[in-house]
Amino acid sequence: MDTYDHTEAEFRHKALRFLTAGSVDDGKSTLIGRLLLDSQAILADQLDALNRGSSGSPVDLSQLTDGLEAEREQGITIDVAYRYFTTPRRKFIIADAPGHEQYTRNMVTAAAGSDAAVVLVDITKLDLTQSPLRLLPQTRRHSLLAQLLRVPSIVFAVNKLDAQHDPQHAFERVRDALVHFSQEAGIVPAGIVPVSALRGDNVAVASPFWDWYAGPTLLQLLESLPATETPSSGPLMLPVQYVAREGDGVGNQFRTFWGRLARGRVHIGDLVSIQPSGEVAQVVAIHHAGSAVGSCVAGQSAGLVLDRHVDVSRGDWIVHAEKSAIHAPLGLAAGAVTGRQVFEATLAWFDVEPAAVGRKYWLRHGHRWVPGCITEIVSRLDIHTLVGTDAHALAVNDIGRVRIQAQSPLPLTDYAANRVAGAMIVVDPASHRTSGALLVEAVS
Repeated sequence: MDTYDHTEAEFRHKALRFLTAGSVDDGKSTLIGRLLLDSQAILADQLDALNRGSSGSPVDLSQLTDGLEAEREQGITIDVAYRYFTTPRRKFIIADAPGHEQYTRNMVTAAAGSDAAVVLVDITKLDLTQSPLRLLPQTRRHSLLAQLLRVPSIVFAVNKLDAQHDPQHAFERVRDALVHFSQEAGIVPAGIVPVSALRGDNVAVASPFWDWYAGPTLLQLLESLPATETPSSGPLMLPVQYVAREGDGVGNQFRTFWGRLARGRVHIGDLVSIQPSGEVAQVVAIHHAGSAVGSCVAGQSAGLVLDRHVDVSRGDWIVHAEKSAIHAPLGLAAGAVTGRQVFEATLAWFDVEPAAVGRKYWLRHGHRWVPGCITEIVSRLDIHTLVGTDAHALAVNDIGRVRIQAQSPLPLTDYAANRVAGAMIVVDPASHRTSGALLVEAVS
């Protein structure tokens, strides 16, 4: 099938945001360094510095992304590193995510805004004599998290094949294992590509040694992947980030409510409801990029001016209201999006303190902080069998299904329908650590 089904103009204007994921030392930073080098995205002085530091040994391309001193000392990635490069066909934004289990939260941060995930598989860490072949736990975990976070395209890159005596046979064994795992997990891979990040085989340029592989290089595959579109269909949802008090120069004061549209469209004259208060008002002006406009669409930042004074603060949501709401007493919304306090969600847990039923946490939804608690742990996902098991707590790096009760109503959607309105983070009120990520699945 020809994957190059979008116009060149579309590709040039829509940068692809992708992350590299997988287990520690799988070669993620080296792969990104190779992409930057082969696409000529490295400045001459950077390349000279790498060559001087190599002292005759092969250049360490991971140094291009591992910017923290601790990362260079330990030879690992700790924080998410972002890099940018351009080819004649496409612009790219890369997020180099850490592979260590203790930094899984950083990987989730990178995945939440990505259009694609490149999951590296280090073939030198696998026992090719096993039948069936077992993948590394972190490879499975990162793939599952990418799927749960609705990353649209997941690509598997089988790395370090240059270290294999029979690379074709080794790749085919791993490819079969990845296909089997993907079928069990419900993942539809955008591609499975053999690469050598160190040597440069099949990363940006086809390998001269692997005539048995006739598929695209990793870069060609990435150039063909679609960028995520913010859903413009459906009723308006806008999380308020900032409230500005302004004037028109003749003594009239008004407030502008700024935020980035998470869903739908807004036009002058639309009726909107403020959540959680439920009050209704009409949009009389819209500002975008320093200009007054007639409408804005999901993905754009907008400032809304309303026809009457209503109590709106950072953290509130502005949502669509039906026309019948204008006749409701006290201007309260009728038939508009309403808040929910009880819901089910997938919880990815990052904290060393287990997630416990009944314990109070802070939930951040959009820009709003609300106290809440876990009322039930429905199941814990076994990443080896992909089956839900009974659990009374979730340990660090566990993934489970839970029931949540928030202290006040939240305007929620299923995460599958909207990645902004259907997601929130969990923060420990005592340690202030980001303890987990919630992906709403069932609003009740």
